Amino acid sequence: MHPERKRRVRGAPACGVEWPPVSVLPSPFEKALRRVDGALRGGLALGLRLASLSGGGPYRQLWRTLLFATLIGAVAGAASGVFSLAVIHLQHIVLDGLAGITALRAAGERTFEATATPFRPWMILFLPAIGAGLGGFIAYHVAHETAGGGGDSAIRAYHQHDAIARHRIPFVKALVSILTVGFGGSGGRAGPTMQIGSAIGSVLARWLRTSARERRVLYVAGIAAGVSAVFRTPLGAALFAVEVLYRDDFESDALVPAVLASVAGYSVGLLFGEPSQLFAHAASYPFVPGHLPLFALLALCEVGIGILYLGAMGAVWRGCERLPGPIWMRPGFGGLALGFFLAPVLYLLGTRLGEPGLGFGLLGGGFGAAQMAMTGAPFLPDGWAAVRFLALLCGVKVVATSLTLGTRGSAGNFAPTLVIGALLGGAFGRAAALITGDPRIDPGAFALVGMGTLFGGIGHVPISSMVFVCEMAGSYDLIVPLMLAEGIAFVALRQRHLFPSQPPRRRADEPIRGAGLASAEGASAGEVVLVRDVMDVFPGARTFAPATRGRVMLEAASVSDGQATFVVLDEGGALVGLVPTEELHRLSAADGMAEWIVASDLMQETVSAAEGESAREALGRMIAAGLRQIPVLAEDGQIRGYVDERRVAGRLLACSSEPQRS
Repeated sequence: MHPERKRRVRGAPACGVEWPPVSVLPSPFEKALRRVDGALRGGLALGLRLASLSGGGPYRQLWRTLLFATLIGAVAGAASGVFSLAVIHLQHIVLDGLAGITALRAAGERTFEATATPFRPWMILFLPAIGAGLGGFIAYHVAHETAGGGGDSAIRAYHQHDAIARHRIPFVKALVSILTVGFGGSGGRAGPTMQIGSAIGSVLARWLRTSARERRVLYVAGIAAGVSAVFRTPLGAALFAVEVLYRDDFESDALVPAVLASVAGYSVGLLFGEPSQLFAHAASYPFVPGHLPLFALLALCEVGIGILYLGAMGAVWRGCERLPGPIWMRPGFGGLALGFFLAPVLYLLGTRLGEPGLGFGLLGGGFGAAQMAMTGAPFLPDGWAAVRFLALLCGVKVVATSLTLGTRGSAGNFAPTLVIGALLGGAFGRAAALITGDPRIDPGAFALVGMGTLFGGIGHVPISSMVFVCEMAGSYDLIVPLMLAEGIAFVALRQRHLFPSQPPRRRADEPIRGAGLASAEGASAGEVVLVRDVMDVFPGARTFAPATRGRVMLEAASVSDGQATFVVLDEGGALVGLVPTEELHRLSAADGMAEWIVASDLMQETVSAAEGESAREALGRMIAAGLRQIPVLAEDGQIRGYVDERRVAGRLLACSSEPQRS
């Protein structure tokens, strides 16, 4: 236990304290939950103590973050693995068992024995609408932030709500995405796993009572673990998690925790999936410098399809806003339009190629279509017919995905974007081979490069998308063409956004923090400034109980005058945590969360100062904890007042600017 938590606060003002109601004796279930909670916390404390033996001192916080990231990675990996397995099995039951669709799968995906169900194209008319409609109803009535792909929602929560996600998000997002994708929606699993993993990171970070800064790091770690578990790309997922949050920057502070979480998620995810890479490919792709102009031309083609793809999704979204009925019905309308669009396409293509009931990768994520673009298929025609066929599938996949995602269906945009890029790349590679007659051209190489180029360009993740493609294919032979094509697409698609919530770059730290830190480290005059000299006293200071509701906390913050930190006291009056006003500001901006969040969800570990200590030491403690104000405790544990960062920094700067006396 933190040493300052043992202090008893006597004489603390009772104003604002919402004591929990007196309850009956706890039930056996509540006792069991308390034992589990105590065992988990005891195990984590033991792990931190053992880890700190090798680092100790200032490294304890680092060990703590890495341990928590590993824990979150394992939990997020297990949740994402279960979610992915549920989607695959529901697709087999609904699409294969009811509609007679034979799924086209990548080499590393789970396969099922073919069913005896005859092809029923009329069922495709309604199945996507049923799944998307149910998902939309649940999402908008239970957790509205789970509507849509999930990737952009995870990024928005990180920036606008300071990485705070409601406890219900992982369960609701998994359910609505299983329904949408499992019933044939044209979308993947990466977006949902981003939101599921990040929400698990947020929830566990608050359960572990971490600071706001540490919670943001663990939020990113959850993203890495979820994506790694589904796509079996541990390095690419870690890089993706820190890169996708900004258009021109990285969340570099979270890189090492994201790597550890990704490893844990990948390891646990193998329990639910195949241990091999996702795609099969040629034995090698020799580097030919003379082919670089072709890869540059491919990048420009991918830029064109990316603009068309984003424009189609935007057009569908604008059209949905004019539809009658409640907003939760829009995904159902999209699923209905998808069914009426794809049913005749699947019937005509299957009849033409002698493969009735083949899905061609148009339902769900569609990685089977990307595999076909790389290595071919028995039914794929030769020559220019193959070029036309792959280009046709590319256009159909753009429309199908736009109908699902443009209506806010709960399906990811990562997989269909990769598939669209691979189909265009496969068509381009075959056309280049026919035009040039160069036997060294492998269409599969262009499919792989096109896959990474499109997603890296419109998602503004050029580095991680390169690693993603190489890990999914199990080969780094194409790293040079990927670097060229990614660079071209990244520049050309600067004004196009797959994730609108991405800010351009990280915000700079507040100048007052830099000034205060400099003073704390370098101003010798600060040694003579004591906390009692800069302490503020608030006669009506408010305090909270761990069970104080967010609504009550917001009311207290609205009438507080100068109080930037609120102390949290348990039933016996012991100081157990601090709630900064920044957390309450973010809570007020999160619609509907004030009724569900309590003080224990927002509070940070206790940090305090003593009246007789130097202001420099108190300021350093505040900066390390990420707080603007901390309470001042007397020797008997009574709250004497509060010390504010700005006032301390200003006093120290004034002292350091005075001429030193000889």
